[in-house]
Amino acid sequence: MRELVYYVAVSLDGYIAGPDGQFDAFLVEGDHMTGINERFPDTIPTDYASALGIDQSSGGFDTVLMGANTYAVGLPEAPSPYRHLDQYVFTHHPMQPVDGVTFTDRDPVGLVRELKPREGRDIWLCGGGSLATQLAAEIDRLVLKRQPLLFGNGIPLFAPGSYAPGRFERVGSREFETGVTFTEYVRA
Repeated sequence: MRELVYYVAVSLDGYIAGPDGQFDAFLVEGDHMTGINERFPDTIPTDYASALGIDQSSGGFDTVLMGANTYAVGLPEAPSPYRHLDQYVFTHHPMQPVDGVTFTDRDPVGLVRELKPREGRDIWLCGGGSLATQLAAEIDRLVLKRQPLLFGNGIPLFAPGSYAPGRFERVGSREFETGVTFTEYVRA
């Protein structure tokens, strides 16, 4: 069965973006980028990967889920940021149709439960914190790119909400000279 993987950059104080949704403080240059390109080439937007000559066919995902605010980061320049993946955007507002993107107001849990048993690669939960909270019980694996910075406030890794406590076991960790640490957990 396919796994739902929450793969995301996070600050030392637990935020995936700053107070106004900004994420430009995250390090995007350095030795950790080689780690991303090797292990998670499919998490790089299609156009960037093409420009950098990165082969995305070896990645572990074929589907990406994101909330409307995460999706909006690339607008208007990149209305279909991950064309190499099946893209689902959860929103309660009408959106203009975009090739390769499915906009939905469905219950995220119901959709994930439909996607998991299908043939294919894993499902990437790209963000944001509110969607992660709704899907907390469905997350099989967490891959946190812990960045050496503090936001002080912002969009938390998981938004305040209600979900049953769940334990995860660390299955790997890799440190980089930039101070970024990849830590991977699986549901216990």
